[in-house]
Amino acid sequence: MKLLWRAKMTTFQDGGEEVEDGAVYNVTLKKVQIQQAANKGARWLGGEGDQLPPEHTVRQYETSKIRAIKAGTLEKLVENLLTAFGDADFSYISIFLATYRAFASPRAVLELLLDRFGNLETSSHGEVANLNSLESEMVLRAEIASVLRAWLDQCSEDFREPPDYMCLLKLLDYLKNNMPNSDMESRVQNLLKQFQNQEVEAVDGFCSTSSNDLVDGEELEISNPEEFSSFQDHVVAEQLTYMDVMLFRRVVPYHCLGSIWSQRDKKENKNLAPTVRATITQFNAVTKCVISTILGTRELKIQQRAKIIEKWIHIAHECRILKNFSSLRAIISALQSNSIYRLKTTWMCVSKDILLMYEELSEIFSDHDNYLTSRELLMKEATSKFANLDSSEKENQKKSQKRLQLQKNKGVMQGTVPYLGTFLTDLIMLDTALQDYVEGGLINFEKRRREFEVIAQIKLLQSSCNSYCLTPDQKFIQWFRRQRHLTEEESYKLSREAEAAADTNILSPKSQKSMVKRISTLFLGTDVFTPPKEQPLKSSPVGGSSGESTDSASVSSCEFNHSETEDVCVTPVSSPEDPLKKGSVSSDKGSSSSKGSTFDPGSGLDSSSIPTRDSGSVPGSAPRALPVYNRQSDGSCIIRVSMDGLHASVYKSILITNQDRIPDVTQRALLKHNLEPDAVEDYELVQVISEDKELVFPRDANVFYGMNSHVNFDFILRKKADNGQPWCRGSRLLHLP
Repeated sequence: MKLLWRAKMTTFQDGGEEVEDGAVYNVTLKKVQIQQAANKGARWLGGEGDQLPPEHTVRQYETSKIRAIKAGTLEKLVENLLTAFGDADFSYISIFLATYRAFASPRAVLELLLDRFGNLETSSHGEVANLNSLESEMVLRAEIASVLRAWLDQCSEDFREPPDYMCLLKLLDYLKNNMPNSDMESRVQNLLKQFQNQEVEAVDGFCSTSSNDLVDGEELEISNPEEFSSFQDHVVAEQLTYMDVMLFRRVVPYHCLGSIWSQRDKKENKNLAPTVRATITQFNAVTKCVISTILGTRELKIQQRAKIIEKWIHIAHECRILKNFSSLRAIISALQSNSIYRLKTTWMCVSKDILLMYEELSEIFSDHDNYLTSRELLMKEATSKFANLDSSEKENQKKSQKRLQLQKNKGVMQGTVPYLGTFLTDLIMLDTALQDYVEGGLINFEKRRREFEVIAQIKLLQSSCNSYCLTPDQKFIQWFRRQRHLTEEESYKLSREAEAAADTNILSPKSQKSMVKRISTLFLGTDVFTPPKEQPLKSSPVGGSSGESTDSASVSSCEFNHSETEDVCVTPVSSPEDPLKKGSVSSDKGSSSSKGSTFDPGSGLDSSSIPTRDSGSVPGSAPRALPVYNRQSDGSCIIRVSMDGLHASVYKSILITNQDRIPDVTQRALLKHNLEPDAVEDYELVQVISEDKELVFPRDANVFYGMNSHVNFDFILRKKADNGQPWCRGSRLLHLP
């Protein structure tokens, strides 16, 4: 009798763990309610077709087991590539390919896959133990082919290893011997030719905005206001979007992994993650261009300078219509920088409607609730055809809808360009909070599943960028590349020349409430910077200043001390991410212990805010809560440790538990700062309570229980004086008993 099965309801139940040699698996039981019906005789019972009336329906339950590897050796993880579909872990291959670079090289994985499991004479693959069977050989070859096909589809860049291309040649050799004349063999040959041709071709001009991109004979120049004004607002926004799209589509997702990106400051890694660096270079170039067009020409009158600010706000709005959140944030960051922010008289000449538009655009990147507004907006518009524009001001709403309608009339869908720093923050947070290895030295693959949830969003947005239909405007691009970027000191000096020392009580064009918002620091420095908790507003002016690093210029901000209301504030350049909260410049009496606070991708990030995706997680398994900065939870938390003296402004995020004592934390902090860990006895760990108070820990104190949990979890590692006592700079020390 032929049976008809129809799924009615599916539930999941935790089935515990299964432990094998070299691997640990999470088991989930999938319970499906089904309806069973006999095709023949259905109508005799009153049913139509294959349907039975409810009173004659027989319902049964079917339970299947889903095995998802939780941790394992590299060999087991590679072997699981061949068995994952049989275990119903359908997302495993994608997760592995997107994250394996954090714990293995392409060569190591390829050798295991081809030499150990692809060798039919020595393979011990469990599903095909009987290797004498032709059917078994075909099954194994099909499984390996499926993995290789997915690898080439999703991560072909893994095989770009000029000039030898050893992995690609090894793969080609395997295919010639085991799958001769197959489509995959032809594909690998074509990929090899493509890589070799690209190696000798000229590099596309959008990977950098440096002077190296200029045509021979051209020189960097300060922007001509008339030339800049000749470009229409929507043209500028489209060209910035064009450049951002070209760079974002080239981002290799594994470059964003916290374990890889956090190593960028080491000397041997100066070329690490070039695709991510390129996006940040472009972001900083846009920010610098905004500043130079406003301040670069001394002869501008206040009204003319205000018109340029208005033009950039309009361009930012056009970027919002195009769903380009990268250049949008760059422009907003530049307008919030110290040298532009302090131009009180200029901002007073900006029209009210445009100021309101600027305020609404700035609110997109509000730091409230871990940048919830920008996160929700990004996910909402990730795959939408057009931007969803709302404005509290009727006139702006009309203009927005009119421009949006023009876009819709063109009949071309738009993609979405995100601010990449948001994802870098989440991935660095995950890398800090979760261990790479678990008991027995097994690779923690649960960590990789959590990372894939973020990587999958990057891939989704990259795919959406294919919807853009933009063409380059060489006139604007050449103008953009020719711009000479002002240094921090130059921009502030020109700002002072444009408007004399400002009143210490001035407000920015933004409201007093939003005055605490800071522009993001976009890095390439030694490490990421961290903001403290929200602080009460001071009456002193707030601003930011553009800074430079060895690889890329950045925008940063700091807060002035009452005694130095108009001194330039130089903040070290650091890692990309979100707004600075507060900083200060110490008084001139030899005290320099006050430090600018800057952003750490691991700080202030609640585990509940890290995006999740069903496709990357095992059904029925709830991810555990992650430790976070400034909160003690489940016996763990994240603290920020800086080195006193030269690196006083550079923080490292460190995970501590209720079992950690001073020597353990000190040793980890030294390792994070690339210092000799054996020098633990030479350093003292103190917690910063306030500007003039510090908490000193005894030699064997428990950091978790001894720290003050009511203030920021900010610590300083300070070298002891010759007498063995901590050396302080006038701060009042509080000693634990």
